[in-house]
Amino acid sequence: MNRHPTLLLAVHGTRNPHGTAVAHSLALRVGELTRRPTRLAFADVLAPTVGEVAADTPGPLVVVPAFLASGYHVRTDIPDQLLRAGRADAVLTPALGAHPAVLDTAARRLAQAGYRPGDAVVLACAGTTDPRAGAELSRAAARLARRLGAPVTTGFIATGRPTVAEQVARLRARGHRRVAVASWLLAPGLFHDRLALAGADAVARPLCPDPAVAHAVADRYHRAALLQHA
Repeated sequence: MNRHPTLLLAVHGTRNPHGTAVAHSLALRVGELTRRPTRLAFADVLAPTVGEVAADTPGPLVVVPAFLASGYHVRTDIPDQLLRAGRADAVLTPALGAHPAVLDTAARRLAQAGYRPGDAVVLACAGTTDPRAGAELSRAAARLARRLGAPVTTGFIATGRPTVAEQVARLRARGHRRVAVASWLLAPGLFHDRLALAGADAVARPLCPDPAVAHAVADRYHRAALLQHA
């Protein structure tokens, strides 16, 4: 029997083919880094689902949710899918948003997009109705603000207010000549496409593909695997 847990990378899923290709590429890169069996599953939109892959995977299992905050999918949906699949033994790691490598990537993407010191910054998040996940997003903005040495506000794309466009307009009304948008999204898709209409001077690309994100997933896996064997 394989003593090393299989890594199940759980992503949201998107109908954007580029976003799906990015998810597959991330899983491939993670497998290269960990040198452990790695499988990709979707929490929503696409198949195979997390539950289907978990039920079909024998032996120890570590599930790494490729989400930037611990909202509905991380706290409720994925655990429920694992339970229904008979995999209550699986270890579910924390979401990726608090990992330092992810923040590094966001700051790097912002610089690549043309951010200039002194620009007002909006951290563009998909959004959530979970207050705990909302607090995680606020902490991410605070960490980016410390990195940049400048204020960073959160704006939401799909769920919650203020929207990214509202934050951009608000900052301009306060006298900021330039506003940059940092992306707190992992993959391309509809959400990121909407940022082009927010009225900002610079819009960062999504966080993937980027080697640092793959390293963050691998780190989450290794830490959980060690705990399994402790």
